[in-house]
Amino acid sequence: MDEQRTNESEYPIESRHGSGALKPAPLAIVKGSGVRLFDQEGRSYLDCGTGIGVAALGHAHPTLTQAISEQASTLMTCPSAYYHNDVRTQLMQKLAAIAPKDLDRIFLSNSGTEAVETALKLARVCTGKPGIVAAMRGFHGRTMGALSTTWKPAFRKGFDPLLPGVTHVPFNDIARLKQAMTSDVAALILEPIQGEGGIHPASQGYLEAARDLCDASGALLIFDEVQSGMGRTGRWFACEHYQVTPDILCVAKALGGGVPVAATIFPTALSFAKGQHGSTYGGNPLACRAALTVIDVIEKEDLLHQITEVGAYFLQRLEELQRAMPEKIRDVRGMGLMLAVELRTKAGPVLKALMEQGVLALSGGSTIVRFLPPYMFTKANADEALNALESVLQ
Repeated sequence: MDEQRTNESEYPIESRHGSGALKPAPLAIVKGSGVRLFDQEGRSYLDCGTGIGVAALGHAHPTLTQAISEQASTLMTCPSAYYHNDVRTQLMQKLAAIAPKDLDRIFLSNSGTEAVETALKLARVCTGKPGIVAAMRGFHGRTMGALSTTWKPAFRKGFDPLLPGVTHVPFNDIARLKQAMTSDVAALILEPIQGEGGIHPASQGYLEAARDLCDASGALLIFDEVQSGMGRTGRWFACEHYQVTPDILCVAKALGGGVPVAATIFPTALSFAKGQHGSTYGGNPLACRAALTVIDVIEKEDLLHQITEVGAYFLQRLEELQRAMPEKIRDVRGMGLMLAVELRTKAGPVLKALMEQGVLALSGGSTIVRFLPPYMFTKANADEALNALESVLQ
């Protein structure tokens, strides 16, 4: 009995009732404020993971919490298949305004994988073609269509047969991409910066070649910006750094600041027919109000500038640490507040040691320590995270 109580105090009871698919750290987070999270004993942690890039405005941001509360007391659900809604209309207008040129149609859903499913269905129905080309190391979600385009074998194992007609090619390899772009390809799906695969930015020439190859073959270019979009890199969308516009753009994670919401954005030339796609919860007023508020706060607080400035400082300090510890650090890379340290050893022990020092970061592969902090992260916060990393690597 005593042993059971001890285990339950260290590991949340939810672990006993879970599916087995998830194995979180022995840490129960019960509160958040700004860039900090707090466990059940009241210990503070610097949050450099933000719920896998979700809490763009940090935790309990007063403007966001007030907006959510007001909307919850007004109207939370309004199915887009049956009715129009004022808040949903405002969000769609706002997304069309900040999206790359000519992307002005929006399908709203609840998660990144749903945004990708929408994109894949749209590509097939609009081109009449079956093939999909995706990149090695890419991650696009865990529902069956998105999973088919996800590369990592561990995610795919046990779920065959997956969606037919999917081809994976090496990322940033233009020659191999050209070979794969045959006449039966409906879409090429790429992350401008691979997130779960270890924060690998695309080369400028690669995305430009992808655009040209899609134009030549009649395929649609899908950019999965579920993790890199909505300001994470210092611009609304990472593809803006490359000046390459996709046919279909997928966003989620940071869009709702913690409330589940996603969007698939595309031009007027593409469209579903009535009844071809739908979502019960997609575009609900509560999620739309949260997303509108996130965008508004990013604009009013000039957070894109802060992300750019602090991200450059963070990356510079990481590079200095790599030069000081080449035997420990193989590479550092990223853009804005989407950064990674590639170690020469396993990342698991380092992440655990960081947690013990009060810094929460993420993995991004077996040797990757990934940083996706809140957008109001400061240089002092970056110093705190880097000092902790330096300490655990010594």
